[in-house]
Amino acid sequence: MNDKSLWQEFFLGMHYLGSCDRLSAFDIISAIEFDKTGDHLATGDRGGRVVLFERTDTKDVGFATFTDHDALRRDLERMDHPINRHPEFRYKTEFQSHEPEFDYLKSLEIEEKINKIRWCQTANGALFLLSTNDKTIKFWKVQEKKVKKISEMNLDPPKAVGNGCVASSSNSNSPTPCLANGGSPDNDFSFPPGGLPSLRLPVVTSQETNLVARCRRVYAHAHDYHINSISNNRNERVINHLDKTGELLNNSDGETFISADDLRINLWNLEISNQSFNIVDVKPANMEDLTEVITSAEFHPTHCNMLAYSSSKGSIRLIDLRQSALCDSHAKLFEEPEAPGSRSFFTEIIASISDIKFAKDGRYMLSRDYMTLKLWDINMDSGPVSTFQVHEYLRPKLCDLYENDSIFDKFECCLSGDGLRVATGSYSNLFRVFGCAPGSTEATTLEASKNPVRRQVQIPSRPSRSLSSITRVVRRGSDLVFVCCLL
Repeated sequence: MNDKSLWQEFFLGMHYLGSCDRLSAFDIISAIEFDKTGDHLATGDRGGRVVLFERTDTKDVGFATFTDHDALRRDLERMDHPINRHPEFRYKTEFQSHEPEFDYLKSLEIEEKINKIRWCQTANGALFLLSTNDKTIKFWKVQEKKVKKISEMNLDPPKAVGNGCVASSSNSNSPTPCLANGGSPDNDFSFPPGGLPSLRLPVVTSQETNLVARCRRVYAHAHDYHINSISNNRNERVINHLDKTGELLNNSDGETFISADDLRINLWNLEISNQSFNIVDVKPANMEDLTEVITSAEFHPTHCNMLAYSSSKGSIRLIDLRQSALCDSHAKLFEEPEAPGSRSFFTEIIASISDIKFAKDGRYMLSRDYMTLKLWDINMDSGPVSTFQVHEYLRPKLCDLYENDSIFDKFECCLSGDGLRVATGSYSNLFRVFGCAPGSTEATTLEASKNPVRRQVQIPSRPSRSLSSITRVVRRGSDLVFVCCLL
């Protein structure tokens, strides 16, 4: 995948095709997510809208439900015959997911901005997805429905019948005479000259289809703090790139999801909206003793009993839901040892992890802190297997960044579906793409601009070890950038 096509994947996904000068603050995209097939893309904005796009450069688009065998065969065909031209997406539909609310108990305004979107498993030709703002999660079903119309009427609506027009008889200005007993005069109903040759019953026909979005569940009143993550259990396919055989890993249940705020993680069942289970609680008895908060949480892609969450102290905890109902302890702790003599006032601030992602096969995790991307092997908790410097040139300017609060900006990260690259965003409309394959020195800086064909900057980097995946990435200030790549 070249630099130009990488940008165009994002550019073609934008649903605001007019001038940026006409955009309001509500039009700014705040969340973006591909489904696991890569054929559908969902974006959420600050106005609470969710917009869906459909891939058009493949024949397998639309709302058809594919079997795992069909999807696997398509993936193998793409490996044998890679697509040279960039993928194209077209607008499919949009709906209003969230509205502004007001918490009267806390005198707090809850804005409609979409924080996260997660796709769920398809069923019966319908698409399902979760969307959330700061407080409320919603479960949406989007499907095609036929529009029924009545045709072959006996009379055309504008033709006069009786004392008025059929279409406007109820609004007629001339009063209709009525008899004392409530009846009507004999001449109240007149027929066309010559009468009616025959009486035809109206026929209902389905001439076109429309996409309809329906909110199936609302999961509310479960978080005291702002929701920063949602992650659902869903089946994933893993392709073996050596022998081109596929294996369906179906031990993720597809029925549950988690939501996380600063202090708690709740476990939900998709079909039950009035009850959730608190599985992680880091709130101390005395809030003055609070030393860290939860920054991100993610389900393991293939093991429904495992999930990971990151903290503001730069650590990642892997927990096993089989150990206890309340996961006070962790199965593994991932954190990088601090180098002697390197501690400063900003060390703990820039170590805070803003996002974590699992690789598609679940073997690796990717984390993003303020300065770096780190790749972790879940079988090795002694330290990251690779570290990628995102914007090292900012290190001498940390004091200035602290003064204007930019040091607290949050960035997201992603891994490519083919397992060869990782990506994240930066400032000045730039985002970084790094190679993960053994011996790879790829380190590309791309600019999200109105001129995607311009020459991009190549920045060399040290070789890195292992891995897999790319998906979506970043936003926050006016000069930050979203990155989204096809799975």
